Amino acid sequence: MSKNAGTFLVTIVALFFISACTIVPSPHSLKVSEGFENPLGFYDANPSFSWKLPADGSIISQSAYRIVAASSADLLPDHADIWDSRKQNSEESLWIKYGGKELQSRQKIYWQVKYWDQDGKESEWSELAFFELGLLTNKDWQANWISLPDKDGEAYAPEYLRKEFTVSSEIEKARLYITSKGIFEAQINGQKVGEDVMPPGWTPYKKRIESLTYDVSDQIKQGDNAIGIVLGEGWFSGRIGYRASQWIKKPYPRAICQLEITFKDGTKKTVLSDNTWKGTDQGPIRFSGIYDGETYDANLELDDWSSPGFDESVWAEVSSEVIGDEFTLLPKRHHTVKSKMELPTLTINKIDDGKVVFDLGQNMVGVAQINVPVKKDQKVTIRFAEMLEKDGTLYTENYRSAKSTDYYIPKEDGIITWKPTFTFHGFRYVELSGFDEGAEPEKDWVTGLVQYSDFGQTGTFTTSHDKLNHLQSNIIWGLRGNFFDIPTDCPQRDERLGWTGDAQVFAPTSMFNCDVYSFWASWLQSMREEQREDGSIPVVVPNILSRKASTGWSDAATVIPWEIYFRTGDKNILDENYRMMRGLVDYYHSESENHILGIYTYGDWLQPYPSVEGDRSADTPPDLVGTAYFARSVELTLKAAKVLGMDNEVSELEELHKEICLAFDTKFMDEEGKLTTKIETQTGYLLALGFDLIPIEKQDKAIKNLLRKIDDAGGHLRTGFLGTPLLAPVLDKFGHADVMFEMLFKETYPSWFYSINQGATTMWERWNSYSHKDGFGDASMNSFNHYAYGAIGQWMYERMAGLAPLEPGYKKIQIAPIFESPLNSAKAEYSSNYGIISTEWSKTDDGTELSVTIPPNTSANVIVPINEGEDFLVDGGKIESRKEIKHIVRNNETITMDVEPGAYSFLLKK
Repeated sequence: MSKNAGTFLVTIVALFFISACTIVPSPHSLKVSEGFENPLGFYDANPSFSWKLPADGSIISQSAYRIVAASSADLLPDHADIWDSRKQNSEESLWIKYGGKELQSRQKIYWQVKYWDQDGKESEWSELAFFELGLLTNKDWQANWISLPDKDGEAYAPEYLRKEFTVSSEIEKARLYITSKGIFEAQINGQKVGEDVMPPGWTPYKKRIESLTYDVSDQIKQGDNAIGIVLGEGWFSGRIGYRASQWIKKPYPRAICQLEITFKDGTKKTVLSDNTWKGTDQGPIRFSGIYDGETYDANLELDDWSSPGFDESVWAEVSSEVIGDEFTLLPKRHHTVKSKMELPTLTINKIDDGKVVFDLGQNMVGVAQINVPVKKDQKVTIRFAEMLEKDGTLYTENYRSAKSTDYYIPKEDGIITWKPTFTFHGFRYVELSGFDEGAEPEKDWVTGLVQYSDFGQTGTFTTSHDKLNHLQSNIIWGLRGNFFDIPTDCPQRDERLGWTGDAQVFAPTSMFNCDVYSFWASWLQSMREEQREDGSIPVVVPNILSRKASTGWSDAATVIPWEIYFRTGDKNILDENYRMMRGLVDYYHSESENHILGIYTYGDWLQPYPSVEGDRSADTPPDLVGTAYFARSVELTLKAAKVLGMDNEVSELEELHKEICLAFDTKFMDEEGKLTTKIETQTGYLLALGFDLIPIEKQDKAIKNLLRKIDDAGGHLRTGFLGTPLLAPVLDKFGHADVMFEMLFKETYPSWFYSINQGATTMWERWNSYSHKDGFGDASMNSFNHYAYGAIGQWMYERMAGLAPLEPGYKKIQIAPIFESPLNSAKAEYSSNYGIISTEWSKTDDGTELSVTIPPNTSANVIVPINEGEDFLVDGGKIESRKEIKHIVRNNETITMDVEPGAYSFLLKK
């Protein structure tokens, strides 16, 4: 062999060795079940596992994975004693079900994952992740419910409960398991436990109460300790709904807690809530209510009441009762409410009679933290409003009976800093009175603490149009304001209930903007618990109104599970909710006559210009709405059955769906695709077309009739809660996106921009909740923070920017922006479970530029409108030159292609 040949061979071997030993970067963002990262007090003993692949350019897809789980971090990765999945040849990196040993309450599991890339190269192990289970059954609780003895007929004042205990050994760890019938704040040795707001939250209390787990290892010391609980009414027994809620046998609040301490020598100590605790209702919080606010008397402050050594001699013995099995205690399934943001005061306006109004510039939900000079025993009054009267005073008529007022009584002269504990408000403006009249008001006297369930933002959307960006801001603020442990309809008046109709139309928009999978999954669990024996679904969840089912509202039971599945790809959400979905379908079927469903409905709620003034259910007939949603729920249940492999139910549901569509077409449409109802409505056509209820040959005729109705309205919408979300997808589907853009960009009533022109900083309940010209709308139903009309966001993200899921979970993405619009640019970014997806386009002198990012382990279908004679380039060259771009199809209107993960810069050249 020649010297050169030998050198060449050595080089080849070396290159092969280097290639074979190339380090493939490890996976990251390890999460369990609905997206929890290293959760404590976790609810799921049969979790699923998800991770992301690194977006470094070399990783296209996953070909296999391996998960290991152990009882100790030291055992990983080589000695997994809980579960070793072994190498699984699969591209799936989401929702991998656990397959190891049965897990128990309190157990802490450590886990890691590795993957093999598209070339079969093995990655490094991920960093360690963990989850620690909470108390999973009632039998895990040795503690009792405790409270002061009930005082029937007396107003409830929050109770202060306490117990001292001694720790004699060095602490390894300590866990506080706690919940309440009501809401609570826990303290240990004078410090608040956690940062949660109004825990444990709101569930159907007759069925389930959620518990929380706190790591309090750092709050407990050797020697003497004390634990305290402040207990309020909250949703459990306070004023909620349209009456005082007395639907539970024992409406007075109770607390239960179990403090479990593990010492370094292996021994344990447990402190239980029981009859050895002491309590008083003579603390500083004199009153608290969700609707009415909180009263705090600093003269009654209990200094160091949750610290050891406090004199509790005048405190009463508590009453206690065993936990029982009348309902289930389960770990909280989604994130608690927290104070997430602070809003400073922007302007101050002095009003007569010593009142000052502070404007935060943004309608928000939470509480006001005050920092004001005060005089002893001179009550400070804090009032709230979303809007102002023309004279600058608060407009509170739309709060109805909700007082929404906080009071603070000082114990001495000076400056106090205070915020309430057991209430929340919906407001932009804060009115202060009763402060030290000798002081000059300052902006820092009032700060808004924005509170909502502790989820992160996943999506962003911006355009070249300022009002469209304002609309997006209003959508986000509407979401923040109404995702307060449950999806509420409004956050300010004497309601704040989990209305199902509002929720089902807004769910897809919410899923793009925020990480709300666990939020929805938890609420759906409440919905399952509230489903009636006949299969019907109440209009609010938790159900405190005892009202009938309503089509368009009850369908949240079918719409939301499907929408969550389609946006996450997790079949478990369908598996959990399928029986509920089928139950609603069967209920509708039993109530229908010849497949026409005419049960009660709120209809196209608050449609503008109803034929009968004041008719909130509007002009689309109940049987049309009912039959349309009957068909829609059957269709979604059918889709779920296919995903879950329920072949025996698929054929039955397919036949039922055909029969409903035929009945709908026969009763409500003539041969010219025209509604036969007494009044033609935009919503009637939108339901027929949006839900595919009429034959294809009639659809072109029906869309012309819809366009005629829009033209009759001067290009404006005439839709309420149910019709509005269908406007954009229907018009777009049938090639009339231009009509939708014209409608969306209307400045006059009714339109999205109309409310912005009147000063809206959130979505409104009515298209005309307020106008500069006419003032306020009907105060009995006039919320300035109502997210339903924010459902337009889905079309904004998916078509204006062009970022949509094509397959469940964004496994395949559709990038299909609309360039022919009033916009010069649009951009959307979404943090999917696979990684960041982004699309950005802008019109330039050279043409239209489009930038796209596709994460590993996915692919995308890119559809770009193109005119004859235009060139379409990628990174300055022909698209055929990129091997990552495949299946390129051109026609006279579009160019379509499939692209692999990576970043692309396209140019549609003039």
